[in-house]
Amino acid sequence: MTKGLIHHIELYVSDLKKTSDFWGWFLEELGYEPFQEWEQGCSWKLDHSYIVFVQAEERFLDIPYHRCRVGLNHLAFHASSREQVDNMTSALKQKGIPILYEKRYPFAGGETHYAVYFEDPDRIKVELVAPLPVDMVENNS
Repeated sequence: MTKGLIHHIELYVSDLKKTSDFWGWFLEELGYEPFQEWEQGCSWKLDHSYIVFVQAEERFLDIPYHRCRVGLNHLAFHASSREQVDNMTSALKQKGIPILYEKRYPFAGGETHYAVYFEDPDRIKVELVAPLPVDMVENNS
């Protein structure tokens, strides 16, 4: 059932090529597949949801994105495991992508929140978070 789930998210970006290079490998590692592509945009899809990236027009590029302004703060994705978070963190570092809150990795979100945080080319914060360990899930039910 898809009622209430996000249908799609559309983000305007400053450089479509950089954005598609950055997001393509990450989303495909999470199981997304390329979905749409046209001159000014592209998207990736997983099940019934997809993420769209559209090149912003030149006239709208004068004020860069900042997650602390009104609007989107970050996008968080489920990881399959802590190992996937660790593997993705290694891949991010190999690609030269800085890890946010690196000194507190992987618990920057708290003692039970195992995640990696980083930014895309427009500085949109991205989070990949592992599921809670089984014993913690059982204790919370």
